[in-house]
Parts: sequence; C-alpha cells; structure tokens
Amino acid sequence: MDFAQQLKSTVDIVAVIGERVSLKKRGAYSYIGLCPFHQEKSGSFNVHQEKQFYKCFGCGASGDVIKFVMEYENVTFLEAITSLSERFGIPMPKRGPSDDPEDRLRTALLDMHELAAKHFQQNLESAAGAEARAYLGRRGVTAALAGEFRVGFSDRNGALARLLQKQGFPAPAMEVSSLVKKREDGTWYDSFRGRLMFPIANESSKVIGFGGRAMQEGDEPKYLNSAGTSIYQKSNVLYSLHRAREGARKSGRIVLVEGYMDVMGAFSAGVPEAVAPCGTALTAAQVRALRRLAPLAVVNFDPDTAGANATEKSIQLLLDEGFRVRIAALEGGLDPDEFVKANGAEAYRDRLTNAQPYFHWLAGRARQRFDVRTSEGKVQALEFLLPRVRQVADRVERAALANELASVLGVEQGLLLEQFRRAAGGRGEERIQIPALEVPAAEKMLLELFLHSAEVREHVFPRLPNYPQLLQSAAREIWEGLLGFPDAASFHWEELERKLSPESRTLMAAMAFADHLRSEQNMVEQAEACLTQLGAGSRKGKIAEMKRRVREAEQRGAIMEALQIVDELHRLEKGN
Repeated sequence: MDFAQQLKSTVDIVAVIGERVSLKKRGAYSYIGLCPFHQEKSGSFNVHQEKQFYKCFGCGASGDVIKFVMEYENVTFLEAITSLSERFGIPMPKRGPSDDPEDRLRTALLDMHELAAKHFQQNLESAAGAEARAYLGRRGVTAALAGEFRVGFSDRNGALARLLQKQGFPAPAMEVSSLVKKREDGTWYDSFRGRLMFPIANESSKVIGFGGRAMQEGDEPKYLNSAGTSIYQKSNVLYSLHRAREGARKSGRIVLVEGYMDVMGAFSAGVPEAVAPCGTALTAAQVRALRRLAPLAVVNFDPDTAGANATEKSIQLLLDEGFRVRIAALEGGLDPDEFVKANGAEAYRDRLTNAQPYFHWLAGRARQRFDVRTSEGKVQALEFLLPRVRQVADRVERAALANELASVLGVEQGLLLEQFRRAAGGRGEERIQIPALEVPAAEKMLLELFLHSAEVREHVFPRLPNYPQLLQSAAREIWEGLLGFPDAASFHWEELERKLSPESRTLMAAMAFADHLRSEQNMVEQAEACLTQLGAGSRKGKIAEMKRRVREAEQRGAIMEALQIVDELHRLEKGN
C-alpha cells in the first residue's frame, strides 16, 4: 500500500470535511451539508464515512479526502498529503529526488521563496533596515505585528541573488522565480531593491510571492508584485487568506480590504479575518476561495473613487457566489489602517459590525451618479440597480428593496415590484439531475448490495457472467466496469469511477448513499433473492421470445424450423 492509500484508509474523511463544512448525519454512515464548491441553499453535498468519499449532487464534485483538500485549499497533491500527514500525525516516508521536472521546479521555487523571506526579515532587523523600521514605526506597526506578517526589507546590494547562487539553486529555476533577474553579461541582480517586503503565502502558509512597497519618493511603481510563476498566480491568491481562515469561521464573515497595510491594521484591531487582493482587482477565483470560509462578506475598500469602483464590481462577484454582502464605509476619507490608528480598534470593529447592506450602498451610489430628481435620472438609477436584483431570490427581500428604492426615486412601490419580479425572473439553483435508473427493482437492489458489501461481492461476482441481461440494462456501463475487475477482492471505488461517464458516476454515487440497506440483515440472502428474480425474469423473456419466433416461422411456412424451436421451448419450460 502506497502512502496515499495509507492516508485514505487511516484518515476519517468526515473529520476532515467536518472542519470546513457543517455536516449533519443522515444515515448510518452518510452525512450531508451545503457544498463548499458551489452556491446552494439546500444541502446536496454527501459524505460517506465508510467508503471515504464525497459526492455533490448539485455540482458533481466528488472524490476522496486527498482530492477534497486539494480542491478546497487549492494545493497540489503533495501539499495535500503533507497537510493530512501533519494533521493526523502519520509520518511521511522519506522522498528521494523527484523525477518529475515540474515537481523539482515547484520544490525549488518554494525553497527559494522561503529563503528570500528569511533574508528580507534579517535585512529589516539589520542596520540596512533602519529606514524601513522607521517607516513602520510611523505607520504604527509594532515589531510584533511586523514579525507576525514576516515583513522584511530588500536592500540594494544584490545580496539575495548571491545567496540563491550560493545555495546552489539551478539557473533555470532562478530565472523563472521573479526574485532575481539575469543581465546580458550573465550576472544576476535582485528584482526587489530598497523596498518594504510583504510575503504572500498560499493556504498552506508556504511563501509563494512578495509585494514590495517603495521606500523613497520617486521610486516607481509604488508597489511591485511578484510575477506569475507555477506556484503563484496573483489573480487566484488573497493576501493573508491562510491567516484569516480561523477568524472567518469563528466570526462567520470575511472582511475585504485593499492593501497589505490595511490587512495588518485590521489584524491589530482584532479582525484576523481580513484579506486583500494582491495588486489586482478582486477576481471570481478569489471570491470562490473565500466562499468556503464564511457566508458573509464585508467590503471595506478605500473611500476614494478607485475604491468605490472596486466596491461596486466586487458586489457583483460576491453576489454571484451566494455571499451576503455588506459595505463598511469609513468616514473622513480614511482607509482601514488609517482609521484604526486614528479612532482605535473598537471603533473599527463597530464599523464592521454595523456595515450597511450592499443595496443601501448602491442606492447611495446611484444618487451620486444620477440626478434622481429628473425622469431621465430615475430611469438611469433604476437600470443601474435592477441587475443587482437578479441575485435576490427571496420575494420578501425584493419587496423590502422595492420599498426602499421607491422612497429614493420617488416612484410607486408597485411599479418597482413588477420590475423587480421581472429582473429576478428565471432565477433558480442549477442542480445536476440524477437520471432515473430504469432497470428492474431486483437489478437495482443487487447493484446497491454489490456496492455496499464486500461479502456480497465475493458471493456474486463469479456468477455475474451468467446474467448477460445486465449488460443490456440502463446500468450496463456500471456492470461492465465491475466485470472489468479480475475478481471481487480487486474492486476499488476510485478505479470504477474513472471508467464511468458523469451520468453513471452520479447513479453509482446515489446508490452508494442508499443507507436503507444498513437496516436490513443478511445481505447475501437478499442478493441471492435478487439473482433468483433476475434468473426468472430472464427465463420468462426467453420463453416469450421463443414463442414469437415459432409464430414467425409458422407464418413463413418454415415448419421444420418451428418444430425445432418448439422442442427448445419445451425443454426451457421444463427447466432443462
């Protein structure tokens, strides 16, 4: 058994998923909850404890505990098994050098970034980092806070390039790392020079990139971010997401701010669930990563024009992923970090707690952008707001929005309700339809028993070839997959699933969660009864078919052929 199989047979998938998804027990071994991979209001995410796999009947997501960690935390296979081994205290076998070039490159990039983070931290604490320390002091960043976020300083003397070379990192890996660059003469120089450095980590807390802030006036750009690599794509990553996870689960919310210092300011104010995009506008991929953590998003971008535009765009993205959205607008033109310094931690937490519903903020935005005193302005405001209503499925909430907007625009609420009804038309949760399994009840029961019980598999498997009608049924793809195993002992869920079409995988998963079988005794006897019924059904079908052939032969005048068929028919009816 390889280490991955050892993990899957040792780790309880319910314990792992239950730390991230609220699960309710539904049967002896099955649990259900809201899917973390798509927006839904009624639970269609199933976890089977005994078979150690999950299946969502809403979006089709499925797999084992390792795949769940990979998908949920957006990490590689190696990172997932490492995380699980550490979480459950299962020692990983020592690995030799990988033969996979991509694996070797990824390992080198992670090692280089960790080394760079330590190097920058040491620079900050050295004489060369005096200016950076003074800047942090002026911004109210304590040594402890800087240490928590591993803030560092990049000097201008090319020390990092020399360090990476000294450590023996291969030139191709250095070239794509975005940490250093190569001159035409073959010498290396640092990409980040004279900047305050903010390490960016993945959800496993591994450093994968950096954001560097200029320390002197005239240094452009003000912020310089790592280029994309195989370990870092800024459109998929949020600053401090790994740190925000626990706080988000406890508070039930995620707080979105604009910059690295804003995240640090929020953290110092007792808001660890704050995250920020890494030098980009908020993206759909980032929002999907957040959706796994909390149902409420509080947007607290800067109050300037760019921040307001970013807030407006983020609302749409967040609503698309099913978030409840609130907007925290800070007075005085202050960003979150500045507000905390000026007004204190408690005042900032109070602003977040009392953040306004997104539609209130949008209504205010409409008043700013359009002259709602005129008919034209009212129409423009209505056209601006109606698309947002499409995300509101609840009729009571739509009525409340209509009432509020009617007072803003000075129009009849009834007219708005009709417009809102049309805007919200066609909404509905998309779900994968589970195809009806149009096969005899005995066959369906036999398949469920076969999938549930190793004892049934041992008893039934050698006899399956005697029932060729199974390969003609609606479930034939599953039966073909089962017959592809050399014996019952070699049956494996994952291998079978890989052989099946999406429709058949869904059918198989539905039968796997048929926990009603658990209340029944003597599964082998039940399976034997199913086989008997299938055999009887097959015999009846053969008899009917032979009678049809006799009639057809007689009509053609083929008397000898008809007599031969009648002879076979008599033997079959007598059970010979």
